[in-house]
Amino acid sequence: MRIVPATETFSAELKEFMCAAVQRRRDDDGFGGSRGGGGKSRNAMDLDSDTGNRLVCVTGGVSYLGRAIVKRLLVHGYSVRIVVDCPEDKEKVSEMEADAEMASFNNRITSVVSRLTEIGSLIKAFDGCAGVFHTSAFVDPAGIAGYSKSMAELEAKVSESVIKACTRTASVRKCVFTSSLLACALQNSSFNNLDHSVINEESWSDEQLCIDNKLWYALGKLKAEKAAWRIADSKGLKLATICPALITGPDFFNRNSTSTLAYLKGAKEMYSHGLLATMDVNKLAKAHVCLWEGLGNKTAFGRYICFDTILSQDGAENLAKDIGVQIEKICGSSSDSDGNADEEASPSNLQISDKKLLDLMSRTLRSCYHES
Repeated sequence: MRIVPATETFSAELKEFMCAAVQRRRDDDGFGGSRGGGGKSRNAMDLDSDTGNRLVCVTGGVSYLGRAIVKRLLVHGYSVRIVVDCPEDKEKVSEMEADAEMASFNNRITSVVSRLTEIGSLIKAFDGCAGVFHTSAFVDPAGIAGYSKSMAELEAKVSESVIKACTRTASVRKCVFTSSLLACALQNSSFNNLDHSVINEESWSDEQLCIDNKLWYALGKLKAEKAAWRIADSKGLKLATICPALITGPDFFNRNSTSTLAYLKGAKEMYSHGLLATMDVNKLAKAHVCLWEGLGNKTAFGRYICFDTILSQDGAENLAKDIGVQIEKICGSSSDSDGNADEEASPSNLQISDKKLLDLMSRTLRSCYHES
């Protein structure tokens, strides 16, 4: 992902709107046969077709990222069932429905309380949905440790439960899974700066490195994504995983502080190797929906890296101000920061490649625009 220049913004947004309109028109044309009284039930639908069922499930739909994905899905004509794991989060769904931006979509948002570690409970939550966006975010109940080792284990356990439930729910045919760039970029060669390397969709972080450096958030995302792929591959579930950089956007730290701080543990090493990047939450939501629709028309597959900007010295300083920490927490000492500033164009011999996602999104936009 890259930031669209100002001169291109209107054109890009117009094409996106037209693309969504084309998709909704196709869906409206195909609804007649499945909505009548004698039509098929949701679970008896033609599961090889993605056009009949516009109901999707989102885990963690009240989180910072989850809200953005829900809104994007609604804009694209989907109905959304939000899975929450406590009554308090169910109240947050009601707050979302009352939000002015969501007002026109109220009849297309529902919620269900489900234990994310219990497969049977998840099957009930997923029943009738065409697929699942697994975006669940975790916080430390004590509010002190940020993201602990036990939370990393919980992340992996929930991943297993969600994917197993997907494979056992008759209506579900595909899943878009939110991982992290940290599941790709933290390799021994990266941190030791041994040789030139490109971090892409074939890259996996080193589990022992995460453990040795107590990078629990990275460990949780790594183990969770690997578990998802293991189960999906064995059961034939259509799966795409997206590995975003640090998620930013409007008021991101106040609304997503635990994940932000957990992501930035080890920030100095990532920054020094050119691996500290950010991703705007709304653009990330668009990418999720693009992957979902790409799974349906078989243009999307596998893993996707997603980022906007690799942080320079100025970018790191702005990030430090946004989250209220000293710049040394992100860049290291002042002398180290000065050294990186001199090498801003090429901070290390490492590169992060998001070409696969860029290609997919450009093809999707081009196809919809021409067909409109």
